[in-house]
Amino acid sequence: MAKLLPDSIINGMLDYIRARVTRINVNSTQPTTYAEATSTYKLATTTITSTGLTVGDGDTSGRKFAVSSKTGLTIDTTGTAAHVSLSGSTGSTLLLVTTCTTAALTTGNTVNIPTWDFEIRDVA
Repeated sequence: MAKLLPDSIINGMLDYIRARVTRINVNSTQPTTYAEATSTYKLATTTITSTGLTVGDGDTSGRKFAVSSKTGLTIDTTGTAAHVSLSGSTGSTLLLVTTCTTAALTTGNTVNIPTWDFEIRDVA
């Protein structure tokens, strides 16, 4: 018997994040909590709304959302960027963490986050 996870269920997971996201953070270490993403490991942050995440077909299969680029984020703390996280202010929620190309960042300068996507593939 084949496995099936309907697109509507995957969309529900992605829509959950879209409905709650308010910030995109550049982090030095992989955060596992809201406090780590928005304070402890935060090097830079900016606001983002649900319009910055577009849900569509996955590149390989399943569904994905594309996160729009952000430019000119002021670097608050010197460190090496290694992760990007999405968080929401409602309930102080950490929503998603991904890796990024490592880069040395210096306080007072700016950093850009290119467009990236998060894909949930069909079950196999």
